[in-house]
Order: sequence, then C-alpha cells, then structure tokens
Amino acid sequence: MAAMTLEIPDHLFTAIDHVGMAVPDLDEAIAFYRDTFGMRLAHEETNHEQGVREAMMAVGDSGSHVQLLAPLSEESTIAKFIGRNGVGCQQVAYRVTDVEAVSAILRERGLRLLYDAPKRGTSDSRINFVHPKDAGGILVELVEPAAPTTY
Repeated sequence: MAAMTLEIPDHLFTAIDHVGMAVPDLDEAIAFYRDTFGMRLAHEETNHEQGVREAMMAVGDSGSHVQLLAPLSEESTIAKFIGRNGVGCQQVAYRVTDVEAVSAILRERGLRLLYDAPKRGTSDSRINFVHPKDAGGILVELVEPAAPTTY
C-alpha cells in the first residue's frame, strides 16, 4: 500500500520514467551509452528477484533514463528475452503517483497485470507491468518512485 494517498491524474501517467534495454553485458553497455551518447550513469544495482544487473543512464537533465538490463543467469527473464528477440528495447516505463491505484484502474479497463501486488523495482520503487498482449505487444511498466529523486 502506498505510504500516502495521492490524487491519480486522469491521464494516469506523470512522465516517461525510462526505456528498458536488454543487453548481454552491462559494463559494455554502460561504456557505450556514456562514451557514444554522452549519458551519465545515474544508478547501478543488482536485483536478484528480477535476475538482472541494471544501470540507469540519465538522458540529459530531463529526468528520464535509459535502463540497461543484463541477465544474471540464462534462466532470467532478460536472458530469455534476448534469446527470443535479441538485444534491444524490452519495455517502456511510465511514472505513476500510486501504482496500486493505477493498476486497479487498468484492470477495470480490461488489462492484465503481471503481478497481483506491486514488487520492488530500481532504487526501492514499486512496480507492476501491463501484459504485452494487452498493450499492443509492448511490455509497459508502471513505476512509483520511492522518493522524488531516486536515481
């Protein structure tokens, strides 16, 4: 449950939080995005529950990020994604004020979510995902940041 109840905007999402990119090697991907695109490494962590090493690369001062996701094992969801689709865009993540409330609204609108309750995401954010078959083939992540500035 959210720490405090916030008003949910009619448009549900407050910003594009990040675009998730599946990569085989996190260190190589960080170097590429830093040296080629001039992005700054804003945050890096290992998420054992999700089976990934991840890095948030800041897109200028926009508040948006490119999330680089590298598998911890061949059994991880990201490894399976790379095996099926190759390296590339794995998800689009939208920032929300209350992930549980937005999830409930989307369920009422006929969409399936991957989790019954939010899970821990990057920097202790709370997350859920809209099933790609219900979102035009795109994995849509809902992100409720733990704090206003989490990366």
